[in-house]
Amino acid sequence: MPRMLRRAAVLGATAHVASSRGAARANAQNAQAAAEQPPAPQYEAPPAPEAAAPPVDIYADLTKLKELLDAGVLTQAEFDAQKQKLLAG
Repeated sequence: MPRMLRRAAVLGATAHVASSRGAARANAQNAQAAAEQPPAPQYEAPPAPEAAAPPVDIYADLTKLKELLDAGVLTQAEFDAQKQKLLAG
């Protein structure tokens, strides 16, 4: 019986050593393969989108311009220029 226990102990120790050496060899191969590969390119994160401008209420702006035109504060040419800016933007 003691002989079988010794044999089992020797086989277990041998398996452990072989496993450790295999793991060490695999780690060395992985490190070598990683050293041979070129480094991965580093990309910058895209800039964060700027906060969107609040929506423009063109109808309300045109109404204000018309009121200013009717009150005589704006000339027809000024009104037309401002109206084109609003409609183009």
